[in-house]
Amino acid sequence: MVATTLKTPHTGDYHQPTGLFINNEFVEGVDKKTFEVINPTDESVITSVHEATEKDVDLAVSAARKAFEGSWRTETPENRGRLLVKLADLFERDIDTLAAIESLDNGKAITMAKGDVGMAAGCLRYYGGWADKIEGKVVDTTPDTFNYIRKEPIGVCGQIIPWNFPILMWAWKIGPAVAAGNTVVIKTAEQTPLSALYAAKLIKEAGFPPGVINVISGFGKIAGAAIASHMNIDKVAFTGSTLVGRQIMKAAASSNLKKVTLELGGKSPNIVFDDADIDNAISWVNFGIFFNHGQCCCAGSRIYVQEGIYDKFIERFKERALKNKVDDPFQADTFQGPQISQLQFDRIMGYIKHGTEEGAKLEVGGKRKGDRGFFIEPTIFSGVTEDMKISQEEIFGPVCSISKFKTKEDAIKVGNNTTYGLAAAVHTSNLNTAIEVSHALRAGTVWVNTYNTLHHQLPFGGFKESGIGRELGEAALDNYTQTKTVSIRLGDALFG
Repeated sequence: MVATTLKTPHTGDYHQPTGLFINNEFVEGVDKKTFEVINPTDESVITSVHEATEKDVDLAVSAARKAFEGSWRTETPENRGRLLVKLADLFERDIDTLAAIESLDNGKAITMAKGDVGMAAGCLRYYGGWADKIEGKVVDTTPDTFNYIRKEPIGVCGQIIPWNFPILMWAWKIGPAVAAGNTVVIKTAEQTPLSALYAAKLIKEAGFPPGVINVISGFGKIAGAAIASHMNIDKVAFTGSTLVGRQIMKAAASSNLKKVTLELGGKSPNIVFDDADIDNAISWVNFGIFFNHGQCCCAGSRIYVQEGIYDKFIERFKERALKNKVDDPFQADTFQGPQISQLQFDRIMGYIKHGTEEGAKLEVGGKRKGDRGFFIEPTIFSGVTEDMKISQEEIFGPVCSISKFKTKEDAIKVGNNTTYGLAAAVHTSNLNTAIEVSHALRAGTVWVNTYNTLHHQLPFGGFKESGIGRELGEAALDNYTQTKTVSIRLGDALFG
C-alpha cells in the first residue's frame, strides 16, 4: 500500500493511504507526481499525496468500465445493498479516525466532524436499503402487447466533490450511484483528500469487487476536466461553485453528451418575522451562517428581519455570535475552526473590505483571529442594501448581511432577489405565513424555524443557478438510473 503514518491529537498515530485507489489497490500516479496537503489550523504541511493526471483518470475509468461490464452489472441488488451497509458499519467503527482526519486537513471542529461521519454512515446505510427496492412497472396498452419499464444503471459515473464536507459528500455521491448498480470514479478536492483515501481502505475491507469504486486525488483543471470530458464516462456529478459547474456542463456536452447533475452555489435568505420566537430564531440564524465556518453552499448568509424587531434582533444576534468559540478544531468546545486555505481566507477578507467600503455597518467581527492559521472572526453587517456585493455574491465564509423588511410581500421579493435558489428559511409563529412564504420562495429547500437540518431521506438541490438534479432521498436514484421500455407483441398476428 502507498501510505504513511500520521498523527492527530484525537487518535494518535494512524495509517494514512496516500496513493490513488484504483481497482481496489493504492497505487502511485503514472507520472509519480505528488502534491502537499496543508493543515489550515497552523499552515503546516501534513503530508503529500499522489496526484491523478489524465493518464490516471483513464486507468480508473478502465477499471470502472471492466467492473461494470463484468460481474457488477449483474450483481444482485441484495448484495449491492449488503456491501453498502457493511461499509456504513466500518464508518461507524472508525468514526474517531475519520473525524480526526476531517479536522486535520479541513479544519472542521471535531464535534462537527464526528457528526459528519455519522451522517455519512447513515447515508450509506440508507442507500444500502434502497438497492433492492428500485422497481419498474408493467403498463397495459392493448390486449396483444406486454409492456414493462425497467430502471437500469447508467454505467460508469464520474463524481467530483468539494472540500467543505469531504467525507459527507463522498457518501452522498457514492451511496445512490452504487445502490443503483453503477461503478464510480470519484475525485476529491485537492485541499482535503485524506479522509476519502482512508475511506477507500474500507471499501476493500467491506468486500466490494475491484473497480466498482475508484478514489483519486487531484486538481480540478486536470483530473476534474478529464472526468468531465471523458468519452467512456456515462454520467458526471459535481458539487461546487456555479462557475465550475458551467464548465463541467460544457465539457459533458462537447464530449459524449454524458448525463450531468450539479449541486452548486447559494445565497440563501433567512427571513425572521416580528412574531418569531426571537431566542429560537437567533439560535438557528447563528447556526445557519456560522456552522462549518460559513463554508456551506446553503448557508443563510442573507438575513432579513422585519422592522418591528430589527434593532432588538441585531443586538441579541451580536451577543450570540460572540459566544461562538473560534479556535483549534481539536478542542471539544470549538464551534468554528479555520477557513480552508489562504486563497479562501483572502477572498473572504476581500468581501469584508467591500462591505465596509460600500457603506454597510460592521456590527461585529471583520478581522483575522490570531496570527497563525486561516481563522476569521464571525462577521455581521447591518444596513445592507440589495445592490451591495455582500448581498449578491456567495462569500462562503463566516460573513452575513442583515437587512430590514416591512411586509410579507417585501420578504418574498428580496428573498427571491438572487440568481441562486438552493435554500431559504422562514422564522414565524404563524403557520399560514410559514406555508405561504415557503411556497413563494424559489429554493430547493425551505426550513421553517430551523436551519441546516439536512437528512439523507430528504432531497437536496437547487433552483435557478444553484444546480440540476437532487442529492439524497429517493430522488437521488433518478440521477443514477435510466428508463428502458420493453414492448412485447403477443400472439402471431402479422403487421399489415
